[in-house]
Amino acid sequence: MQIAYQSSTGKVRDKNEDAVGAFKNQTGLILALITDGIGGNNAGEVASQMVVTHMGAAFETTSISSLDKIETWFENQLAKENTAIIDESNTDTRLHGMGTTIVATLIDGKQSLIANIGDSRGYVYSNGQFTQITEDHSYVNELVKHGDITPDQAKTNPYKNIITKSLGINNDSAADFKPYTAQPGDQILLCTDGLTNMVDDADIEKILSMDEELQTKCDMLVSLANQNGGLDNITVLIAQYDSEVTADE
Repeated sequence: MQIAYQSSTGKVRDKNEDAVGAFKNQTGLILALITDGIGGNNAGEVASQMVVTHMGAAFETTSISSLDKIETWFENQLAKENTAIIDESNTDTRLHGMGTTIVATLIDGKQSLIANIGDSRGYVYSNGQFTQITEDHSYVNELVKHGDITPDQAKTNPYKNIITKSLGINNDSAADFKPYTAQPGDQILLCTDGLTNMVDDADIEKILSMDEELQTKCDMLVSLANQNGGLDNITVLIAQYDSEVTADE
């Protein structure tokens, strides 16, 4: 398993409220995750970094060897982080209302789970096909699901950044889980909406299809999002299945 990631503040925002990390537990299972903070001042940055730091450190100490059991651990950890964010925001007025999205993949050999809360996304590139695995928890996606607007209209809808679910806002910390069985060479892409709002799927697919190092692909995706406007923080992570386990930053 090869993993690489990259993050950028973008061209408009003053600070980067995204966070990203990749971790391995005692039995070799992998957790890779991206968070996108929400909230004024530096509150979003606090929430997103709390989740990556806490969950990564906790994961590294586990000796769980099956995805079924690690899913239960992940759900419990999300609940803990949700409570921690709420408690922190209640003790510091500067952090009031902070929260974060999360998209993560839990990997055991060829088997993986992709989980999300909010509008940070998980994709798979396999056999030349680029497929979105996660479903956005957003107001605009609800409109699409109910047939009120088309997917193309959703891309330019003025309310597209309104999310309907996140960590740290209320007691609901349940993530959506999607299982995935990979073949050698398959790539999992995790990203914040700073990428998907700036770069079309076709251009993302083109970069993933290139015969380049994973870090180069991450850099290219972030660079393209900035070239197209860079209106938000941009964070991407690519995990590729092969016989080795490495992590590049």
